Amino acid sequence: MQSLAGILPYIHIILSVFLIGGILMQQSDASLGAVFGDTGDMTGGSRTRRGFEKTVYNATIVLAILFVLSIVISLLI
Repeated sequence: MQSLAGILPYIHIILSVFLIGGILMQQSDASLGAVFGDTGDMTGGSRTRRGFEKTVYNATIVLAILFVLSIVISLLI
């Protein structure tokens, strides 16, 4: 357990850097109006993610889950 407690801070740093990168790589069409729900088009704002964008989106979710799990593990030890 002591070796895991020594490694966890480095795991947190690595996961947080990848998580920030994943968030920044996602396409954003968020203007000030989009923050309050205005999409700027008449289609309702719903669109599907495809290809690389979907991969980055899913990887960001996985990284966020891993980050939260590593924080919970560090709290338990």
